[in-house]
Amino acid sequence: MLTVAALYQFTRFADPAALRGPLLALCLSQGIRGTLLVAREGINGTIAGARRQIDTVLDHIRSLPGCSGLEWKESPAEAMPFARMKVRLKQEIVTLGQPDVDPIAGTGQYVSPAGWNALITSPDVAVIDTRNSYEVAIGTFRTAVDPQTRSFREFPAWWSANRERFAGKKIAMFCTGGIRCEKSTNWLLGQGVADVFHLKGGILRYLEEIPRAESLWEGECFVFDRRVSVGHGLRPGDLTSCGACRRPVTEQGRADPSFEEGVCCPACREEYTGQDRDRFRQRQHQIALALARGGWHLGQA
Repeated sequence: MLTVAALYQFTRFADPAALRGPLLALCLSQGIRGTLLVAREGINGTIAGARRQIDTVLDHIRSLPGCSGLEWKESPAEAMPFARMKVRLKQEIVTLGQPDVDPIAGTGQYVSPAGWNALITSPDVAVIDTRNSYEVAIGTFRTAVDPQTRSFREFPAWWSANRERFAGKKIAMFCTGGIRCEKSTNWLLGQGVADVFHLKGGILRYLEEIPRAESLWEGECFVFDRRVSVGHGLRPGDLTSCGACRRPVTEQGRADPSFEEGVCCPACREEYTGQDRDRFRQRQHQIALALARGGWHLGQA
C-alpha cells in the first residue's frame, strides 16, 4: 500500500528557483512521484510513494524556511497514482489572480471537521464551495452554493456579482484540502466581509474523520490523480476520468453516445476540433498497446 500526501504551506521564499533542484533530486532518489508547485508565496502539491520515503520528503519540506507547520493530508493508494515526478516554479501555488491577497497576513476562522456540521446547518450561515464546477458536480455538502466557476481565478468576479445574496450572513467556505480557502477567505476579509469561516483540512480531512452516518457530504470528492475521486474514509471512488479533458466521468457519462474512451466525454464534446480528436485517438491507441505489453503510457489519465 502506498501513501498519498496532499500538502501546502504559505510562506515567503526569497529564491524559489534555488529550492527546486534539491527537492526534485530528493523525490527522485526516494522513488516519489507527483507534482509540487513552488512560488514566492510557498509550496503546494500532491506526492505518492512508500511510507518511509514520503516521510523523508516531508521532513525535507518542513526544514524549508517557514514550513515547520506544514499542512498535509494523507490517504492510501493500492497503485502508484502518478506517472512521474515534477517540481514546477509558479507565480502562485494556487492561482486566484489577485495580487493583494496574502494568506500569511490573515485568513478566515478555521473550523474543525468535528464542528463543521453545526456551523453549516445554522440558519445564519451561507456555505460556499470554492472548487470548480466539474468537481462540485460529483459531490458537495448538502447546503452548499455552487458558484459554477471553471477555474479558481473566476471566484472574485462571481463573488462581486453575487455578494448581495449573502447580505447579513456568515460565510463558510470549503475546498478539497484547504489551500483555496486560505486565499478566498483572505480575499473576502479584504472585501469587508466580517464573519468568514473555512473547513480546516478541507473535504479530505472531513471525509477521513467524520463517520458516514454523521456526514453531511453527498457524493465523492474529486482528486487530481489516477484515483479520480475518494469517498468516506478516503477510499477510492467509482469514477474514471476523460482522456481528453481529464474531467471525472460517471457510469452514466460512460454510457452517453458521445463518450469515446480516451477521446471524448459528455462534458467536452463541444470543446475540441476534429484534429484534436484524431490526436487523442492516436494516443489512446498507444495506451492500449502499452497496456497489452503490461506497461504504462504517460498519456494515461
